[in-house]
Amino acid sequence: MTTICSVRYNGKTAIAGDGQVTLGEKVIAKASAKKIRRIYNNKVVLGFAGGVADAVTLQDMLEGKLETYSGDLRRAAVELAQSWRKDPALAKLEAMLIAFDGKDLLLISGNGEVLEPDEDVVAIGSGGNFAQAAAIAMTRHSSGMSADEIAKEAVKIASGIDVFTDDQIVTDEI
Repeated sequence: MTTICSVRYNGKTAIAGDGQVTLGEKVIAKASAKKIRRIYNNKVVLGFAGGVADAVTLQDMLEGKLETYSGDLRRAAVELAQSWRKDPALAKLEAMLIAFDGKDLLLISGNGEVLEPDEDVVAIGSGGNFAQAAAIAMTRHSSGMSADEIAKEAVKIASGIDVFTDDQIVTDEI
C-alpha cells in the first residue's frame, strides 16, 4: 500500500509518494521503494499504487503507447486503459497510475477510466483520500507554497493517518 499525490499549481505539476511496501497487513517489507518514475525521454512523470510488478507492467505498456502516439499522453492513456479493460490477462493487474507531462495530469485505472481531476489534484493508494483532501485545502488556502511543497506535505499528512504510508517521501516536478 502507498500514497501518491500529484498537484498542478502556479504553472507547475508535482508528484509526491512514499516508499513503503507492505506485505499483508502487518509487515513493512521496505520503506524506500521508488514509486515515482520518469518515462518517455523524461517527458512524462508517473506514480503508481498497487502491486509493484503490475505497476511496472503498466508503466512499460504506457511507455509503448507513448512511443506509438508520439508522446501524446492523453491518447496513450486512453489506449492503455482500453487495452487494460479488454484484455483478460491485463484485467487482473492490480495497480493505478497517475501520469503527467507539461500539458496533462491524468489518473489511469484498470476499470478503463482516464480521469483529469477537477481541482488539479489527484491522489491514489491507501492514503490517497487523505492526501487529496489535504492538497486541495492547501491549493485553496496556501498561496505561498509551491506545487512540490503541497504534494509532499499532503503525503506527509496522509502518513500520519494511514498505517500503510510512511514519511520517506520522494517528489518530482515538471
